[in-house]
Amino acid sequence: MASLEKLTRRAFAPVKAAVQGGAIPGAVLGAVRADGTRAVLHAGRAQIRPEEAPMRAETWFDLASLTKVLFTTVQILEEAAAGRLDLDAPLTSLLPDLRQYAPESWVRRITFRQCLGHLTPLPAVEPLYTYGQDARTLRAFILQRDWARGAPVYSDINFMLLGLALERLRGRPVGEMDPGWGFSFHPPADDCAATEDCPWRGRILKGEVHDENAFALGGGAGHAGLFGRMGDVLGFAHGLLTGNGLAEESVALMRRPLSDTRTHGWERAHAGWSGGDGCNKSVIGHTGFTGTGLWVDFERGLAWALLTNRVHPTRHAESGIDTLRRAVGDSFSAGALPG
Repeated sequence: MASLEKLTRRAFAPVKAAVQGGAIPGAVLGAVRADGTRAVLHAGRAQIRPEEAPMRAETWFDLASLTKVLFTTVQILEEAAAGRLDLDAPLTSLLPDLRQYAPESWVRRITFRQCLGHLTPLPAVEPLYTYGQDARTLRAFILQRDWARGAPVYSDINFMLLGLALERLRGRPVGEMDPGWGFSFHPPADDCAATEDCPWRGRILKGEVHDENAFALGGGAGHAGLFGRMGDVLGFAHGLLTGNGLAEESVALMRRPLSDTRTHGWERAHAGWSGGDGCNKSVIGHTGFTGTGLWVDFERGLAWALLTNRVHPTRHAESGIDTLRRAVGDSFSAGALPG
């Protein structure tokens, strides 16, 4: 049987090709087994403009929507396990002022569990940062917004609201909370992979959150703002595989289906998803807009992560990230694990 290192090298082949072909500036690929064995490979550059910087295995990445599962989902489920919130209670149990001027609004009936599973009628995203950059006022705007009601979709708004609920429960902003596992909302900028040359902020972003709404909310929010290194991501994944550092009930809920494609916080394996078509039904995963992703195979005791800076210097270019993620996942799923 192939060693984990050999398996990771095989999965790294399309990543290396994407870097060499200029589709993405750089990447770090890593895998971990339940027994703690790890393999990490990297290629390319962490920054190409205005000056170049090499990619390293220890480079910090803007994890983007991985924030939803590496931080917010964990924190909400841990609070539920401790009895400090009820997943089936409405958000108003912690956010009583949610749509307070419209007491019959459907928004006031949304539950924590529905937000975790993206089962609400809330929209996918809204350019909230265009309404202003005062974080306190923007939080109030999110709570009082007359949201358009539509079919359930994957929604940043769900997790913004979960983040606001955590803030009320703990009495401090998300960006001031300790995310654990080595992650940070305030990474060392010089050690970060660059993201976009942002037209709104007028600079190349490095060490500050790429997501405009998270930036306007103070840098950390329930849907985005977390930074981490490959070692941190693999450490978290190992915790999921073994239960170390996480409540057993929380891990069970992260695996429990809420729909054909979603669990509590995570996406579950299905045809056409980011983890590739070779995944068994135990696999859960999630991706981030900046080019990040983590997938956990409980049946095989294996997890893999792909961290890229595919939005550097611009998001408005074809990086092929969807195809690349699936190719990496198919390679890991097809490979025999060492005994």
